[in-house]
Amino acid sequence: MIEIRTPRLILRRWHDDDLVPMADINADPRVMEWIRDGSVRDLEATADDIERWEEEWDEEGFGLFAVELLASGELIGFVGLSVPEFLPEVLPAVEIGWRLGQQFWGQGYASEAAHATLEFALQDRGLDRVISITRPGNEASQNVMRKLGMEPERETTHPVYGHALTVYAIDLTEFAA
Repeated sequence: MIEIRTPRLILRRWHDDDLVPMADINADPRVMEWIRDGSVRDLEATADDIERWEEEWDEEGFGLFAVELLASGELIGFVGLSVPEFLPEVLPAVEIGWRLGQQFWGQGYASEAAHATLEFALQDRGLDRVISITRPGNEASQNVMRKLGMEPERETTHPVYGHALTVYAIDLTEFAA
């Protein structure tokens, strides 16, 4: 089983007891503000999400890690890799993404976990390029992308929701692991 430890976090596959805390994160309008159309996700939708994320692990050999605090074991959200099938114009591509509970924002957890995930992408999965997709105005996510060394690559429009998107990218051969 894949597990990555950073100084403060454990990145791992999903457990059954992650459902309720992840559903709580997905039910927060501030967390979901920049995701899809901004709608919150309930327990059933979160269960479907986790099932899909686990299937991606099995099919692709990578996926979204459940992220927990090393000190307490508390689930704080996810960080990981996925295929951005919702945006066919960037395919084939692998996207790095994250979603943390609001109480964990501004503490460097997203950057710490994302950095470890990029190392995993390069060293363990042999990926040579990773993208990240955000909406203009989502400064917090853009800051994480910049900290990872990612650069804006293109502007586009979400094919379903119609809002603007910015695609960031990094060539992992230049990534400072």
